[in-house]
Amino acid sequence: MTRPADLPPSCTWVEDARDERLRDYFSLTDVALRRVVEPERGLYMAESEKVIRRALAAGHRFRSLLMTPRWVDEWPDLLRTAEEQDAPVYVAAPAVAQEMTGFHLHRGVLAAMHRPELPELVEVLRGARRVAVLEDVVDHTNVGAAFRSAAALGVDAVLVTPRCADPLYRRSVRVSMGTVFQVPWTRIDPWPEGVDSLRELGFTVAALALSDDSVSLDDLERDPPRRLALVLGTEGDGLSPRTVAAADLVVRIPMGGGVDSLNVAAASAVAFWAVRPRGDGSA
Repeated sequence: MTRPADLPPSCTWVEDARDERLRDYFSLTDVALRRVVEPERGLYMAESEKVIRRALAAGHRFRSLLMTPRWVDEWPDLLRTAEEQDAPVYVAAPAVAQEMTGFHLHRGVLAAMHRPELPELVEVLRGARRVAVLEDVVDHTNVGAAFRSAAALGVDAVLVTPRCADPLYRRSVRVSMGTVFQVPWTRIDPWPEGVDSLRELGFTVAALALSDDSVSLDDLERDPPRRLALVLGTEGDGLSPRTVAAADLVVRIPMGGGVDSLNVAAASAVAFWAVRPRGDGSA
């Protein structure tokens, strides 16, 4: 495919899938590689026009923009914003973009964004009443789904433990539909020692787990504390015994049908709904 005749002069046409100017976009499907290189380079990837707009609305800035030709005329404002931020706009044929990234760019646009610095724990929790803690959740889809539920169901902040998957990894961002940009979050480290930090800040720490001394989520819903931190565990193993022991209380979701637990993303949505702050001024 040759350079389109009507391509705006602000766009750079790319024919080589290994063009070093676009190294931010290389091998996006290699999770192990991207887990290392994105934080090292201070970037993350935003996929799709909606997600990019949410990133920009949150004050994030372009490093560069990659598009396929048919979409260039669809979003001229994105091109203008990139130009205002002195960020290059690259355009490549779909086959070149796929060879470069490792997947078909069916949404038409990808952006390399500057990764913001993570705020301090105290800053994230200032004024928060409902907080989610994701302990070692390694599946990026589940992380993104938990953020989307948090945004929809009144969670004021999300904390992720040191071994939790990166909320700014491309799949997490996409599954969250960009809500990872609107829910304040940071890493809580060390963990589970961070339970004490939450308690010192006035939070009741509730671990979602199965144990003999657990209380029903129904009970917590009827009488929730003013400031509550819900801790959800990794896929399969759930919360660590140390975390369960450190929490103020252990909470179980009432289950039927012979099922003992839910996927962490589903469990987060159920729990967030149950303890959401009510509009009547109650906790």
